[in-house]
Amino acid sequence: MKHLPCLLCNELRRLYFAPSTYSAGFLFLLLFAAFYFNVLLKFSSEAQTVLPSEVFFQTFWIPVWTAVPLLTMSSIAEERSLGTLELLMITPATVTEVLLSKFFAAYLWYCLLWLLGLSFPLIAVWLLNDTVATTRLLDLPTLVGGYVFVGLSGLLFVAIGIFASCLTQTQLVAAMLSFSLLFILTVGAYVMQQQWLNLPEWLEGIGEYLSLFKHLDGFGRGIFDSRPFFFYLTGTVLILWLSTLIVGRKLDR
Repeated sequence: MKHLPCLLCNELRRLYFAPSTYSAGFLFLLLFAAFYFNVLLKFSSEAQTVLPSEVFFQTFWIPVWTAVPLLTMSSIAEERSLGTLELLMITPATVTEVLLSKFFAAYLWYCLLWLLGLSFPLIAVWLLNDTVATTRLLDLPTLVGGYVFVGLSGLLFVAIGIFASCLTQTQLVAAMLSFSLLFILTVGAYVMQQQWLNLPEWLEGIGEYLSLFKHLDGFGRGIFDSRPFFFYLTGTVLILWLSTLIVGRKLDR
């Protein structure tokens, strides 16, 4: 892994100049601002039993659907379409190092976008200048739990985006495939729990284990269960391993 730092710096630089990165940032922050403004309007019109940050984090999936595909769609697909992936493999760097550099670069940009989103509650507190509002908007356990969930689940989301980019040479197809996979991951288990009737008990247990909304609810309440950590970390490793196999096979052809 001695070539990973150099590859990572190069990949961060590439994303810095990529138009898709700024498109992802613009859409992400636009949706972030719209949802947070809507949450504040809802809480100002009538009393609520939950905190604004709890409601806000429940909409995490919509920015994810837009940001992750745009950040990851060019990672491998662009290299393959330009023919530079084969040239990259001539260097001493391994397939694993190349994939990890692209994964960590996209993940760091993803985390940066979420950190920029933290400015919205800070701006709201500054404008309202009210002690009660500050306490509710900046509830530390909820924010910490929510951002731990965002950081942990983001590993799996970005890995899925990298995996989708490994399957095609077209960036648009990679973005659409990434969006579809993320949609299935975020909505599938929820629909299984909420809409299907008379499910076997073991299937309900699987749906609950895979439900991202259940995980978010636990983290938002300050409950750090080991099962979500195992799910996201093992899922990330598995998908990156599959991506490595796919790229390796395509290079061998």
